[in-house]
Amino acid sequence: MSVSLQKGQKVSLSKDNAGLAKVIVGLGWDEAKPAKRGFFAPKPQPVDCDASAIMLTNGKLASPREDVVYFNNLKHKTGTVQHMGDNLTGAGEGDDEQIMIDLASVPQQYDKIVVVVTIYQAVQRKQHFGMIENAFIRIMDARNNTELCKYNLSENYDNMTAMIFGEIYRNNGEWKFNAVGQATTDPGLGELVNRFI
Repeated sequence: MSVSLQKGQKVSLSKDNAGLAKVIVGLGWDEAKPAKRGFFAPKPQPVDCDASAIMLTNGKLASPREDVVYFNNLKHKTGTVQHMGDNLTGAGEGDDEQIMIDLASVPQQYDKIVVVVTIYQAVQRKQHFGMIENAFIRIMDARNNTELCKYNLSENYDNMTAMIFGEIYRNNGEWKFNAVGQATTDPGLGELVNRFI
């Protein structure tokens, strides 16, 4: 049974799910309906949101080049975290991007995996999360695609260009999920990643 989470709420992934080894982190969003514009106004570019996973050691990012899984580095060197591909528009039902995590095999040195979403070229395109609606993060059991928990981001994120959606972390030998929902004005993934160094 899926648990619906509120901002800041934590839930155990492994406690009630015996044998849980791999999870799918699904992220979704829709573009908000644009305001009416003049007949000759150029059509706005679609908002291209990009999901990424930042793998932390003792709460810090040890290697920005190796420990960030995103559209230009789809698989972590350990093979335990894999981005399933880039969605350029957010169109369609369900998850827009997915990240597969093999929790059972994540090396012990990694204690936290932070899932973030940034807007590609947000500053140049004058785009922000206020132009997005129905954003969510959910965790599924990869064995049967059963949804374990879901967090719907419902606040107003006008002028925010990056978002820390949630984090999966180890605690006393079990994996937990924390619904973070923290928006930032970082212009891109590089700047957001610097927060964890």
